[in-house]
Amino acid sequence: MRWGVVATGGIAERFTRDVQEMEDAQVVAVASRAEESARAFADRFSIPRAYGNRTEMFADADVDVVYVATPHSGHLAAASAALDAGKPVLCEKPFTMNAREARELVALARERGLFLMEAMWTYCDPVVRRLVELVRDGAIGEVQSVQADFGIAGPFPAGHRMRDPKLGGGALLDLGVYPVSFAQLLLGEPERVQADARLSPEGVDLNTGMLLGWKGGAVAALTCGIEGRSGTRATVTGTRGRIDVPSGFFAPGSFVLHREGGAEPEVVTVESPLHGMQHEAAEVASCLASGALESSLVPLSGTLAVMRTLDAVRSRIGVHYAQDAPR
Repeated sequence: MRWGVVATGGIAERFTRDVQEMEDAQVVAVASRAEESARAFADRFSIPRAYGNRTEMFADADVDVVYVATPHSGHLAAASAALDAGKPVLCEKPFTMNAREARELVALARERGLFLMEAMWTYCDPVVRRLVELVRDGAIGEVQSVQADFGIAGPFPAGHRMRDPKLGGGALLDLGVYPVSFAQLLLGEPERVQADARLSPEGVDLNTGMLLGWKGGAVAALTCGIEGRSGTRATVTGTRGRIDVPSGFFAPGSFVLHREGGAEPEVVTVESPLHGMQHEAAEVASCLASGALESSLVPLSGTLAVMRTLDAVRSRIGVHYAQDAPR
């Protein structure tokens, strides 16, 4: 599987490093707005081709699939251009700036008959997949609550990407997408959304709390922030037990299963030859090999549902982006 990577930031570096370690995958091209940046990135990772224009990379016949790693304000434009050029796309999270953009991107992929997937690596992680399997098999009974947090230390200066509304700044889209996606992986789209936040002078959220509710009575208490490092832990509580996920719940090495009835807690791990972002790259390769237009692990319906929840949270905390304006 020959990858073309759009952008040269930290997440692009991590994805490229992981893919280059795989036996059956390779990054063969990188595109950036500046050819110098693309060339430096290509040299660092021994990538054969560097483009200062992503349109040229999308026309490269040796690129099988495109990975979009731009800031999320650029996801729609980059992914749409790749799809228009006939390339399957793996697009970083958050998928887009809002649910409307997400619907547009999904509609374009379906119109073109091309594969599209959000790069929600958590959903592809074998430990998380085992957790979901146990929950669905009734290991902890009926899920009653989900708790998850994701906060980073900061603080970020006013001009930083994390505080720039033009780039979709704030904690929610960058970090809150993880606890929301984790909760919805287990419970689906919530019926009720409550939220509160502290906003920056630029109008983006610095510290956000969310309370989601479902028809059956389950709730999720989720937080995200960019001014204090949290434990990044998660807990799933059911009527017959509990699962505790340690720090880094979005890509955990293990979790602890507590069953009611006096049984000793079980530390659950999963052996895998892959690590990190290799899991999502392998899922894309598997889907393309089978002719699937979307992933069963990261279905587009779930991506759209998460974007709707993020929109609902933003409407309640008063965070608005230019992309939300009526067209």
